[in-house]
Amino acid sequence: MPPRRSARPNHYRLAALAVAAGTAITGAGLSALPVQAAPAAIQAVGASLPFTILEAESAATNGSKIGPSYAQGTLAAEASNRQAVTLNGGQYVEFTAPGTTNAINVAYSVPDGRTGTLSVYVNGQKLSQSLAVTAKYSFVDTGWIVGSRTHKLYDHARLQLGQTVNAGAKIKLQVDGENTAGPYTIDDVEFENVAGPAGQPGGSISITDRGADPNGNNDSTGAIQSAIDSARGSGGTVWIPAGRFKVGGTINPDGVTLRGAGRWHSTLLSSHLIDRPNGGGNVKLYDFAVIGEVTERHDESPDNFVNGQLGPNSIVSGLWLQHLKVGLWLTGNNDNLVVENNRFYDMTADGLNLNGTANNVQVRNNFLRNQGDDALAMWSLHAANRNSTFANNTIVQPNLANGIAIYGGTDLTVRDNLISDTNALGGGIAISNQSFGSPFYPLAGTITVSGNTLIRTGAMNPNWGQNHPHGAIRVDAYDTQINAQVRFTNNRLVASPWSAYQFVDGGGVGRRVQNVSVDGGSIEGAGTFAFQAETTGAASISNVAASNIGRAGVYNCAYPGGTFSLNRGAGNSGWDSTWSGCNWVEPGSGGGTDPGQPTGNLAAGKPVTATSTNQNYVASNTVDGNAGSYWESANNSWPQSLTVDLGSNLNVKRLVLKLPPGWGARSQTIQVLGSTNNSSFSQLAGAAGRTFDPGSGNAATITLPTAVNTRWVRLTFTANTGWPAGQLSEYEIYGQ
Repeated sequence: MPPRRSARPNHYRLAALAVAAGTAITGAGLSALPVQAAPAAIQAVGASLPFTILEAESAATNGSKIGPSYAQGTLAAEASNRQAVTLNGGQYVEFTAPGTTNAINVAYSVPDGRTGTLSVYVNGQKLSQSLAVTAKYSFVDTGWIVGSRTHKLYDHARLQLGQTVNAGAKIKLQVDGENTAGPYTIDDVEFENVAGPAGQPGGSISITDRGADPNGNNDSTGAIQSAIDSARGSGGTVWIPAGRFKVGGTINPDGVTLRGAGRWHSTLLSSHLIDRPNGGGNVKLYDFAVIGEVTERHDESPDNFVNGQLGPNSIVSGLWLQHLKVGLWLTGNNDNLVVENNRFYDMTADGLNLNGTANNVQVRNNFLRNQGDDALAMWSLHAANRNSTFANNTIVQPNLANGIAIYGGTDLTVRDNLISDTNALGGGIAISNQSFGSPFYPLAGTITVSGNTLIRTGAMNPNWGQNHPHGAIRVDAYDTQINAQVRFTNNRLVASPWSAYQFVDGGGVGRRVQNVSVDGGSIEGAGTFAFQAETTGAASISNVAASNIGRAGVYNCAYPGGTFSLNRGAGNSGWDSTWSGCNWVEPGSGGGTDPGQPTGNLAAGKPVTATSTNQNYVASNTVDGNAGSYWESANNSWPQSLTVDLGSNLNVKRLVLKLPPGWGARSQTIQVLGSTNNSSFSQLAGAAGRTFDPGSGNAATITLPTAVNTRWVRLTFTANTGWPAGQLSEYEIYGQ
C-alpha cells in the first residue's frame, strides 16, 4: 500500500489564499461555528445498526466535559460530535440504557503508553469483570505524510455484561482505585442486545474437530486450512465455533463458506488472514470477528484482513474487524463481491479499498469507525473499477482522509450514506482524479452521489502547501481534468466546519472540473462558503437551500487562471452572496468583509414574538422604527422574553435597546441569547442590569465581545425597577 497521503511539495500554490496565523492548526476561529447534533431525520440514511450509540457528554457525569473543537490532534476534535468526557480518580459517566442491553462497546482514550482497566457498574452493582483499556493501538504517528500529526487517539473496547437489563437501567463507567491507566476520556458507548452463539450448521466441518484451539494458546492456522481443504471438494461450510483462535499464518478460502457463531462469540486473532493475489472466488465469510495486533501504519505491510483477491461472486457479511492496517484491500478480480452488515473499527489505514478492476461490487449497510485513512475508497489503479456502489453505510470519525473517496473509475455510485466528524486531510466525500500511481484510470461515465447526509465533515489539509481546507464534498481534478458526468442529487450537508461543496485542482495547475451538477438537497451550516471554486470549469446548481453560511455563499478564485462558472438554475436559496477577492478567512468571522452581511439595524421590520403582552403594547412595536410605541409584558410575572427572527444567520455584534424618550430612568435585568434553529439557545450576554436614562436618550447598548453568527436573538427580562414588567420601545441589532 503506497503512502497515499503524502502530497507533492509546493504543487498546490493558491498564492492568493492566506489562512490567518494559527487557524489551520489550532482551530482558532472555529469556535463560532455551532457543533450540532444530528437531527432525528438523519436516521433515514446510513446503516441499519443492531446497537444504539449514546454520547458521554450527554450522560450523567462528575467528570470534565471537553470540546467542542476542530483542532487537529486533540481528543475533542477526534471525538464524535467533537465532544467527550474526561475522568480522573473517583469520577464516572453514567448512561441510561436506551433498550434491552447485555453488551457495550466503549470508545475511549487513555494516555500514550498506558494499559489497564475501567470499572463497570450496572444499576449500582460493580461487575466482577472490568473493561480492558490500552493505548497500544492509538497515538499513530505518520510523520512521512506532510501535515499529519499524531492521531487516532481513541480505541474501542467491548464487554458482555453477563446479564440482560431493560431500557432505563443505569450503566456506569467509573475510575476506581485499581483503575490506574487514566485519565480516561470517554467519547461514547454502543449499547447492544447480543444474541447467544449460533449452533453449528448441519454438514459443516468444525475447525475444532481438526485441532483448532478455542482458547487461543496454540496456533490454529493449519487446523483451519485443513477444514477448508476438506470442505472445498463439496463446496461445503467450515464452522468456527465460539472461542478465540490464534491464526499466525494465512488461509486460502477459495470456494468455501466460513461461518462463525456470531461476531461477539467467534474470534480469529489475526493481523493477516487472507492474502491471495489470484483468489478463486465464491468465498462466503459470515458472522465472526477478526482482531489484529497492528499498532502502527506501515504501507508496505500486508497486515490486512483481506489483502488481494477474494475472487468473483464472494460475500463478506456480519464480521467484526478491528486493529488491522486495512479491513479489505482488494486488488484483481473481485467482480460481484458483496460486503454488507460488517463493523470496522480502529484501522491504521483504510477500512475498505477497491484497488482497481472491481465490477459490480456492492458495499452496503456497514459501520466504520475510527479508520486511519479513507473509510471507504475506490481507487482505479491498473484497471477501472466499474458499476460499483457504496450504499447505506455509516462512517464516523475517519482520521487523516475522507469518509468516502472515489479516485477514478467508471459509472460508480455513492448513495444514502451517513458520514460524520471527519478529521485532518480529508472531507466527507471526495470525487477525485488524484492518481497516487500508474497506470491510473480517471473518472468516466456517470458518477452518482445521491441521498447522503454529511455532518461536521471537511477538514484542514496542511499538506496542500498553505494550510488549505477541504469542503464537506470535494470534486478534484488533481492529475486529470474531470470528464465524467458527476451528479450530486439530494445530499444533506450539516454543520460543515469549512465549505460545503468544493471544486478544485489539487495539483495546482488549473485543470478543469466540468460536467458537474448539484440538484436538490440542503446546506445546513458551513463555516465559510456554500460553494468553494478554485480551478477552471463549470458546475450547474439547482434547488439547493442553504442556511447559516459563515462567510458568503460563493468563493470563486480560480488558479492559476481562467474562470469557474457556477450556473445557477431554479430553486436555490440562501447562498446569493459572493466573497470579494481571494483572501482566505477563518470560519464565521474576521479577515474580510462579507458582502452577504447586511448593514444597519438588522432587526428593523423583522418578525418578533413575546412570551406575553399587556393590552395593545405588542411585540411588533419594538421593530417599527417608532420610539414612541412600545411593548410591555404581563405585569408581575417573571421571566419574560422578546425574540426577533433576523431571517437568516447573520453576524451579531451590538444591540441597542430603547424606551420612549419621556420616560423616567430605570434599570431592567436583561439576558441576551442566540440560536440558529429557534430551539436550542446559547447565552450571548449574561443577565445584568441595563440602565435606561432619559439624559442619554433612554437607550442601553450591549456590545458582545466578538461577533456571533446567529438568527434568532432573544432578550429575557427578569426585573425592572421602573415597572413590574418587561418594557421596550425599540429593539435594534447591528453587525458591528
